Parts: sequence; C-alpha cells; structure tokens
Amino acid sequence: MNVSRTVLAGGIALSSVVLLSGTAFAHVSVQPQGEAAKGGYATVNLKVPNERDNASTVKVEVNFPLDHPLASVMPQPVPGWKAVVTKSKLDKPLEMHGKKINEAVSKVTWTADGSKIGPGEFQQFPLSLGRLPEDTDQLVLKAIQTYDNKEVVRWIEEQKEGAEEPENPAPVLKLSAASADEDHHGGAAPSASAGADEKAGHDDKTADHEETAAASSSDTTARVLGVVGILVGIAGVAFGLLAGRRRSA
Repeated sequence: MNVSRTVLAGGIALSSVVLLSGTAFAHVSVQPQGEAAKGGYATVNLKVPNERDNASTVKVEVNFPLDHPLASVMPQPVPGWKAVVTKSKLDKPLEMHGKKINEAVSKVTWTADGSKIGPGEFQQFPLSLGRLPEDTDQLVLKAIQTYDNKEVVRWIEEQKEGAEEPENPAPVLKLSAASADEDHHGGAAPSASAGADEKAGHDDKTADHEETAAASSSDTTARVLGVVGILVGIAGVAFGLLAGRRRSA
C-alpha cells in the first residue's frame, strides 16, 4: 500500500515537473544562425511557439530598440505569412557606408495569409539584421503574439539581474565581441599566414613544374644521344663489311 502511494506521488511530481518545464520553455525567442558579432551583420530566427490548445497564432510583431537602431532589417519570405516592415525617424542620424540615415526599422509584423501556428506547433521567422551596434552586449526585441480568439500575449518583460525569469520574457539577442579576422558582413577576412601559405604553395608548384620540365628535357636528350649512338654503330658495321669485301676482292 505504501509502495503504491509512493509510486503515485512520484508520478504526480514527475508530471508536474514535465508540465511546468514545457510551459517555462514555450517562450517567443530569438537565435542567431551562426554568430551575431558587434558591428557586423547576422541572420536570426524569431521562434514563435503556440502555447494554447484551443487557438491558433495569426499575428506576430517584433519591435526593435531605437536606442540601438538597426538601419537594415529584412525578413525572409515565409509561406502563408505576409511581412510588413515599419520604420521610424531617428533623433540622432546613423552613419553607414559614408551615408547618413535618418530612420531605422522599429518593427516587423507578420500576419497569417493562408497559414496559422496551430496548437502544439511553432514557426520560425528569419530576419537579416545589420549593422549590429558596437556599444551593447544584447538587443531586447519585444514581441507581441495574437491568437485567432483575439487573445494577445505581450512578450515584453525584461529580465532583471538576479531575479527570477518573468512570466512573459522579451526575446533577447546576445551579441558576441567583434573579431579582427571577421569583416562586417560575417565573412572571415584572409589572414597573413593564409596568404603566406598560398604563396608558398604557388612557389612549390612552380618548382615542381620546373623540375618536371628539366627531367623531360634530360630524358629527350638521352633519347637523341641513344639514337645517334645506334646510327653510328650501324654505320661502323656497314663500313667494316664494305672494307672486308674490298680486301677479299
């Protein structure tokens, strides 16, 4: 009897942990594809799960901070969804590629156009961002999720240091340190050692080509000398035979 009660209590506790864990991790989040380095460009995925079992998500909005503005935000087309990019005027213009930019993207809104995020499903919305700011370690991208039953969930609460995670935390994009070996478009710049290795490889190929040419020339000369030797031998034999016949005569 005691064993049965223990097993039952353990099962209930385990079920509670699983259910609470599922709820805790079913947040709207943002993750970079690769690295999101300060001062560079990055492609990120806004991941939107459906937390309801009786409604579907039909609208998603993500907001970008204007205190760390992004001049370029481009959504990748997602089948069944229509994306709209909204820009706002900046108090302080940005400078990019030698040009001053007076406005930046403040939000991107996706609206269901033949598709939905149903119960037990999630959808990823890819974005190309740049140029990423260099004066912060993260970007807080507040999101708003709308269901087809008119319910709205605001993922806008910022995490306080040392405090528990809020109920509806805002998605946060962590920025890595800028790398000297990485250009501003996320590609690795060629290093000096790579250049030296390439030059060394080219020199080795040149040396191999010259060695092959020299070997080929030597082989050709040897063949010519061999043929000449054979001809001289034949001539010698013929001369000997002719001389012998004259003596006999």
